[in-house]
Amino acid sequence: MNTLKTFFLLTLLTILFVSLGALLGGKQGMTIALVIAIGMNFFSYWFSDKIVLRMYGAKEVSEENAPELFSMVRMLAQRAQLPMPKVYMMEQDQPNAFATGRNPNHAAVAVTTGILRMLTREELSGVIGHELAHVKNRDILIGTIAATIAGAISYLGHMAFFFGGSSDDEEGGGNPIAGLLMMIFAPIAALLVQMAISRSREYLADESGAKIAGNPLYLAGALKKLAYAAGKIPMHGGNEATSHLFIVSPLSGGSIANLFSTHPPIEERIGRLEASTRRH
Repeated sequence: MNTLKTFFLLTLLTILFVSLGALLGGKQGMTIALVIAIGMNFFSYWFSDKIVLRMYGAKEVSEENAPELFSMVRMLAQRAQLPMPKVYMMEQDQPNAFATGRNPNHAAVAVTTGILRMLTREELSGVIGHELAHVKNRDILIGTIAATIAGAISYLGHMAFFFGGSSDDEEGGGNPIAGLLMMIFAPIAALLVQMAISRSREYLADESGAKIAGNPLYLAGALKKLAYAAGKIPMHGGNEATSHLFIVSPLSGGSIANLFSTHPPIEERIGRLEASTRRH
C-alpha cells in the first residue's frame, strides 16, 4: 500500500509540473527549468552522501574501533540480504541515525554517539534495521526523483509569478485568476506531496526494518526514547534540508512545524509497530 501510494504521489507531482509548465507557456522555459532541476538533483544523488556525512562531522569506523556496532550492522545487513554498508559515527549528544548512499552497493549508515548511549542493544537493532530498510527499498533514489520534480515545480512557479504566464493567443489564453492561483499554490502543493512521499517511505521503512531486526517492539521502544530526546537535545549543524534523512526529525518544533514535517507523527509510527505484533 505504501509503495502504491508513493507512485501515485509521484504521478501527481508530474501532473502538477506539466500543468504549471503549460501555464508558463513556452516549452523552452519549461525545458530549461527541468534541466536545471535534474542537474541539481543529479549532483545531489551522486554526492549528497559525502556532503551530509561531512556536514555532521561523521567519521567512518571499523570493526577494530567499534566492534559491537560494526558486527550488528553486518549481521542485520546479511539478514536483509544487502552488501555491507560503510559505518559512520557522529559526535552528537542527540540520539539519532540516518542512512545515505545512491544504492545498496554505495550505502552508509551513520549513528550518533548519543544513540549508542541511550538505547539497548535490541532497540539499536531496530534503528539499524530501519536504516537498512531505506537502503533496501531504494528510498534515496525515490526521494531524489520527488525532489527533482518538486524543485522544478517550485522553479517554474517563481518564473511564472515574476514573469507572467503564457500570452500565446493561439493556445487560447486562460483565466488569469486561475493562473495566478496556480502560480502561488502549485509550489506549495508540490512541497506537501513531496513530504507525503517521505512519510510513506518512513512507514514502509518501519515495517521492513522491524522484520529485519526480528521484532517490531525493538523499533517501537527506540522511537519512544528518540522522540523525547530529540525535543530536548539539539542537533549541532542540523538544518531542514537534511532533516528528512534521520530516523526522527533532529529539529524540534510545535504542531505547525509537525504539519510540514517530512516525518509521520511518532505516536502513529509506534502505534503501527505495536499493532503489527498483535496481528501475529
